[in-house]
Amino acid sequence: MSLPTPYIGHLTEEDYEHVYEPAEDSFILLDALEADAIPLRASQPSLCVEIGSGSGVVSTFLMQLLGPDQSQRCSWQVTVDPVRCNLLKPLLPRVNRGVDILVFNPPYVPTDSAELEQTQASASLGGAWAGGSEGMGITTTVIELLSVSALRSALEWAVPDSI
Repeated sequence: MSLPTPYIGHLTEEDYEHVYEPAEDSFILLDALEADAIPLRASQPSLCVEIGSGSGVVSTFLMQLLGPDQSQRCSWQVTVDPVRCNLLKPLLPRVNRGVDILVFNPPYVPTDSAELEQTQASASLGGAWAGGSEGMGITTTVIELLSVSALRSALEWAVPDSI
């Protein structure tokens, strides 16, 4: 199976002053999702969540990956409901009851705590890459927010051994 990368040609240089432009890390995540397409589809997910969707390329790809094929378009309804919030905080009661797929390409560039706090507080583009101490600041925060049951299967798929 080979899915096309979602079209992002409509995004302008001005857009990329405010939104993380898909780069190598984004495309590696798309490749990882596609490599696991069979088990992801077999799980018949009904609720998928992406934290930090940026340009939307990952959510769009996930919708292509999990959505119905052309022959089923009349009988399936796939919807995407974007919610803008801070690291899922208003959605935690629902997320902690269970999410079928949780996708997160966290900021991972090591920065000092002042830069991490400033970029997150200002909702600037730096927040897409400023990861804090060892590049794990935001990742650690998300893990602490989620319940053990929400993390159980997610941690099986996480790449870094240190998580």
